[in-house]
Order: sequence, then C-alpha cells, then structure tokens
Amino acid sequence: MNTICIFGDSIAYGAWDLEKGGWPNRLRNYFESQDQEIWLYNLSISGNTSEHLLSRFKNEAKARTAESPIDLIIFSVGINDSMYLNFKDNTRVSLDKFKKNLKTLLEQSKEFTEKVIFIGLTKVDELKTAPTIWSKDEYFTNDNISEYNKAIESFCGENKVFFIKMIDLLDKDDLDKKDGLHPNPQGHNKVFKRVKDFLIKNQLLILRGPTS
Repeated sequence: MNTICIFGDSIAYGAWDLEKGGWPNRLRNYFESQDQEIWLYNLSISGNTSEHLLSRFKNEAKARTAESPIDLIIFSVGINDSMYLNFKDNTRVSLDKFKKNLKTLLEQSKEFTEKVIFIGLTKVDELKTAPTIWSKDEYFTNDNISEYNKAIESFCGENKVFFIKMIDLLDKDDLDKKDGLHPNPQGHNKVFKRVKDFLIKNQLLILRGPTS
C-alpha cells in the first residue's frame, strides 16, 4: 500500500476542475484504475500560504499514520505567499520568510518519510490577477511568482529534494476564464500527467506490474 499526502493551496485542492476535482484526485483515480494500492490524502486548503501550512502540517501528517506510515509527501505551496497586498513589494509572505518556511517544512516532513516532492508554481493571466477579480488590493504577477518558484527550485537543488517544474506548463487556455489563476480541467489534467510521469520515472511508489 502506498500512502501519499499532498499539502497545498486551492490549486492543489482542485478548485475549478469541475470534471474530476483537481490533479490530486486525477492522480488517485489513475492509480486506482491501474489496480494499484494507493491511499492518497489531499490535505490542501484554499488560500493557504507556507505559514498556514506550517501551523497544521505535523498534526495532519501524524493523523494519517494511524493505519500505515506515509510513503510520500508532496508540497504544492507558494503562489499565495507571492501575492502582493495593497501595493507592490508588500508580499503576503516575504521571500526570506518563505525560504525559511520551506526549510522547516522539509525538516518536519523528514519525521515521516524520506520521500518528499515540491511542486513548482504555475503562471497566471495578469489581465485578471493584477488585481484579482475578488479584491482590488490583491495582485498576482508572473514576475513575482517566478521569483518564488526559483526559490523553491533552488532550495530543492541545494537539499537534494525532488522538484517538479510547472512554470512552463500552463498557458492562458489552461486557466479558469474568470479568475485567470486556477487551472481549468485541461490545466489540471496537464499537471496530473506531469506529476504522474515523474512519480513513475523516479520510482517513488511501489507499483504492481507495468504502469504507463
């Protein structure tokens, strides 16, 4: 039995995938359709930053070890940290603090498993995110998202942790037409395929028989 815990924000939660409930749910459905024994817990919450995640990570991870140990932890967080509040350079979580949070998350995750993956950030449609459709005081820009994505990638490289690049994957046609931030079903499917292929290629799960 493979036990996977995914911690993230609304994108990892699966927001706006009205067909299959997001890339984590697509991942679970895929492995189950291949007759693989998978327990996948999607522990993602809309609006979460790395700060929010740190406040709950250990308790939620520990709760999932009641039946079996955790084999793989996947973090998909950072885009909300990069959000500007009210004016440019006033990020929700500073880049320095974000880097420290990544370190703490990794240290805590090692208490449960040696297999840890960080998912890279995705681009947005700035015509709808700068400012966002729900608040004139909140901005997502691709330049700042890229800075936080670079921080994740560099951190993973320095600490020899798996990193799945996403910054090049989605374009405007893969995003929700209203908010320009969350992937639509097509976008979630692209993310799912990249994650699935990465897991199989790097043999991060114990699978029964050939899987493609």
